[in-house]
Amino acid sequence: MNNKDIVSKAIFDVVKEDLSFEQVQQLLENPKSADHGDVAFPAFALAKVYRKAPQQIAAELAEKIDGSSFEKIEVVGPYLNFFMNKAVITQNVLASVVKEKNHFGDSSEGNNANVPIDMSSPNIAKPISMGHLRSTVIGNSIGFILEKVGYNPIRINHLGDWGTQFGKLIVAYKKWGSEEAVRNEPINELLRLYVDFHEKAEEDKSLEDEARAWFKKLEDGDEEATALWQWFRDESMKEFNKIYDMLEVSFDSLNGEAFYNDKMVEVVEMLEEKHLLKEDQGAEIVDLSNYDLNPALIRKSDGATLYITRDMAAAIYRKRTYNFGKSLYVVGNEQSYHFKQLKAVLKEMGFDWADDMYHIPFGLITKDGKKLSTRKGKIVLLEEVLNEAIDSAKTQISEKNPTLENKEEVAKQVGVGAVVFHDLKNDRLNNFDFTLEEVVRFEGETGPYVQYAHARAMSLLAKADFTPDESHEYALNDDESWEVIKLIQRYPETIKQAADKYEPSVIAKHSIKLAQAFNKYYANTKILAEDEQKEARLALVYAVTVLLKEDLRLLGLHAPDKM
Repeated sequence: MNNKDIVSKAIFDVVKEDLSFEQVQQLLENPKSADHGDVAFPAFALAKVYRKAPQQIAAELAEKIDGSSFEKIEVVGPYLNFFMNKAVITQNVLASVVKEKNHFGDSSEGNNANVPIDMSSPNIAKPISMGHLRSTVIGNSIGFILEKVGYNPIRINHLGDWGTQFGKLIVAYKKWGSEEAVRNEPINELLRLYVDFHEKAEEDKSLEDEARAWFKKLEDGDEEATALWQWFRDESMKEFNKIYDMLEVSFDSLNGEAFYNDKMVEVVEMLEEKHLLKEDQGAEIVDLSNYDLNPALIRKSDGATLYITRDMAAAIYRKRTYNFGKSLYVVGNEQSYHFKQLKAVLKEMGFDWADDMYHIPFGLITKDGKKLSTRKGKIVLLEEVLNEAIDSAKTQISEKNPTLENKEEVAKQVGVGAVVFHDLKNDRLNNFDFTLEEVVRFEGETGPYVQYAHARAMSLLAKADFTPDESHEYALNDDESWEVIKLIQRYPETIKQAADKYEPSVIAKHSIKLAQAFNKYYANTKILAEDEQKEARLALVYAVTVLLKEDLRLLGLHAPDKM
């Protein structure tokens, strides 16, 4: 039970005739200062019922409440301030972590339901830039968080491996490219050709027609076009996998846009059968005025299908294949309208499971306040950023701990982790500006700061040669340890909040607060002092290592034992 549950029960036992348990819970507040206790109850809500002043009600309630779970209950005006029994709470919290270890905070809420997570999804023949980082790491972390509350995540990399850009690329390659250049540096060369095409097409509009013609050949299964497309895709995937390996992100499916080419005919037929398709200036649309949305364009006048048709095919395929409990799309904020239309069309088709599809939007990463763009070649390559971060981590580790054995491995975990953590600590809807120097710092609200706190706690345990004992009762009642205990105690709620909101930043912020509280405790307490509470203090340090490591794991990061 958390502190609010304990306080709610104590108050409810006295006011059950007038307030429900849930009403009591909703009224409770977290005091801003520790001087005002751990939980506060404002008596205003009972003033009308009891026809007395809130101050008087508070004083009378304090007399009647069973105080055995509390060190004291103070009446301050209309407020009841509850000070929890630190020794009892600490004992229960530490016993739970020692017993459950990294499973502390787990739940079976998801009932093992499948959750496809559409994430990352870079375009073939273009480099993975900083812009792709967000979808990749947010989706990956949400997968770990959902797994912790009992779901079965299915990570899907819905590759951008189809579309008119392939017509453009084929034209550019045939006119200005060479096989050797593509083999030597696939992504850089293909990007150069893509940017080249756009620059030249501004002068020569006929290039766009050629590109459309080549894409039509590709759609019709032309041998040369298909061979080039497959080659571009294979070479791109080799480059992408280097980055996914660095991030340690893996996927359960690489079915991209091309996979759904033969599945869209059925979608259009279903729309026709349900009389949902209407003609509009030669194109075919689905009217979504019932949803206050613009019509969904299903097929252009030339018969070409659009993104939404493909996404409908993908949604139906995923429901049939995985029978999902819910289906998530970790895609930028700018696509919100598209997903509203997608869900609405599926609802019109009678697929009520469309209500279980959720768009998980996120803001932009900017550089010097400006959006990153591929078309104009203004791009910050993710691989370069990760390598720079690893180098920066290596320099700092060499200064702090020159004799560290596996320096290269730790530098990679710290450097890559720093970039990922910086992304995930921001509320996902927020835009943020990226500066490498800010990210790979061992001080401040950074990944390395949290990792360093974990390593410091691990070295304390090693120095004391401490292993917790499940049969031992570890109790502490000092103010310094209490701030740490409260953060540990709230962990199951923290996990639930992160899962309910699909918000990894909840976990990242918890890890920062826990690292800060531990560092403060470490600075103000002689943890290894030989007295009767030494074992309990070490059990607290152990609990901190378990939770910091689990927080970092849920974000897709490592927690090195030494740094």
